[in-house]
Amino acid sequence: MRERVSTDGAASILHADLDSFYASVEQRDDPRLRGRPVVVGGGVVLAASYEAKAFGIRTPMGGSAALRLCPHAVVVPPRFDAYTEASRAVFDVFHDTTPLVEGISIDEAFLDVGGLRRISGTPVEIGRRLRHRVAAEVGLPITVGIARTKFLAKVASAVAKPDGLLEVAPHAELEFLHPLPVERLWGVGTVTAAKLHDSGVHTVGDIADMGHEMLGSVVGRSAGAHLYALSLARDPRPVHVGKRRHSIGSQRAIGRGPHAMSDLEATVVAIVDRLGRRLRHANRVCRTLVLRLRFDDFTRATRSHTLDEATASTQIIMVGARRLLADASDLLTERGCTLIGISLANLDDADSVQLALPFGEQEKHRETTSGAQVTLDTSALDAAVDGLRERFGAGALTRGVLLGRADHGEVPKLPD
Repeated sequence: MRERVSTDGAASILHADLDSFYASVEQRDDPRLRGRPVVVGGGVVLAASYEAKAFGIRTPMGGSAALRLCPHAVVVPPRFDAYTEASRAVFDVFHDTTPLVEGISIDEAFLDVGGLRRISGTPVEIGRRLRHRVAAEVGLPITVGIARTKFLAKVASAVAKPDGLLEVAPHAELEFLHPLPVERLWGVGTVTAAKLHDSGVHTVGDIADMGHEMLGSVVGRSAGAHLYALSLARDPRPVHVGKRRHSIGSQRAIGRGPHAMSDLEATVVAIVDRLGRRLRHANRVCRTLVLRLRFDDFTRATRSHTLDEATASTQIIMVGARRLLADASDLLTERGCTLIGISLANLDDADSVQLALPFGEQEKHRETTSGAQVTLDTSALDAAVDGLRERFGAGALTRGVLLGRADHGEVPKLPD
């Protein structure tokens, strides 16, 4: 464990980020994996332990490439139910620490502790307790960055990894930020970094010295203004609490090589089955379905469909997703598909949606373009399935198309 703290307590935003989350859960649950290079996912690396990262293994590297870098790495299949359960336990600690929590993914969140000094101590003391509780109660390592802004707190946690704590005091923000490489800034990916390097810009301090006008001529006016503001530690965004998602989605890497349409459809079925359950658990409905595909050459394609009525019915979503997959069949046969994702967009609260006429029917049907009959009111069936899975576990019921197939869990996607 590493700590770097200051004596200035004005920094009050924490960025808490679990270390190599999936791999850490596997090492927690199987003592034989501790201290060993662990890779989660076979065809594509979904996560790698720090022991594996030391050999250069990264996400989303292909599994064969990862094993060439580290032949003795231990490859384990993903267990998404275990990751979801661990995430919930960690977020329980977050919410017990402060009511101001903004989750940004399954394994990280911002916490505002500015008003807790009298009852909980300084932000550094709060960060230490949070890390201790996550380790003791959930059994996972977590890194905490503390700063005056969300941006700096996130950079601080990245610098402090793994298993560390770092506070950036307001009087030392630029001293901390300017020596860092430009890749530390939000919005600087491979392409933007290459443009900056070609212009002789390698550190955050170089961006600040360049000025926003010249920077705009290199990366574009809007991006230049954004990066220049970050280089001066300007980030006015507060921690948002209770922000509802505009969409939810999941994706699954399926590896290179030819895939039969039946296998691709089974993957879609598995993803939609879980998304429908998540949608109903959140008491929400969706109006738009989006299919996302990635291919061997890392190009991507999307297909979308908007429903006549908002729904949380797994069956209706399933029919729409299958149609989108069928519509993309030409692409799937021409180019190798390596990833499939489904997003449910145009979300609304289930209680706020006006019922469609006619009222009172227990079972309604609509005919699809293929002639299939789709039951529109499947709420009783969905509730029964959800209840059984809640009581006996997610594996209590499995769709027939998935019987005998490999795990079809999905990778949780960041909220849009």
